[in-house]
Amino acid sequence: MEQEVDIRQADLDDINTIGFLAQQIWPQAYGEILTAAQIAYMLQLMYNPTSLKDQMTKQRHQFLVVELDDEPVGFASFSNTGKNGLFKLHKLYVLPNIQGKGLGKALINAVLDEIRPLGATALQLGVNRRNKAISFYEKSGFSIIAEKDTDIGNGYLMTDYIMEKKL
Repeated sequence: MEQEVDIRQADLDDINTIGFLAQQIWPQAYGEILTAAQIAYMLQLMYNPTSLKDQMTKQRHQFLVVELDDEPVGFASFSNTGKNGLFKLHKLYVLPNIQGKGLGKALINAVLDEIRPLGATALQLGVNRRNKAISFYEKSGFSIIAEKDTDIGNGYLMTDYIMEKKL
């Protein structure tokens, strides 16, 4: 039997779900490239309810939740940078046990469907330079255009590639 996939706009009622999914996904996504202490710090920094509410309301990040048979299994967030049609993909995560089934690609396509009518000319993202997801993004049409190191406090750096997909 085919599983039903649904991608929907998230709202403030989804904050706990997004935080819970991040807690499930991050240790496996980053366990081989970041210390457990850095993962815990970053989860607290970016996924606590106050931070997620701030991202949704003040920073105007739009969140999408992907559901498989009515069960949330991943999410994405994006926003307009305000620079000539440039949008940024802030987050894209799917539970590890169901990766490889096209849900990440479906989330990217849903983001593209949202931003194209808004005059988007490109979608950028940052990805850790040692993250296996780089090949996924390349297959999805993104190219590495720069490197960026960001001090996130507590002695931690995010060492990312900036990738871009022209639209």
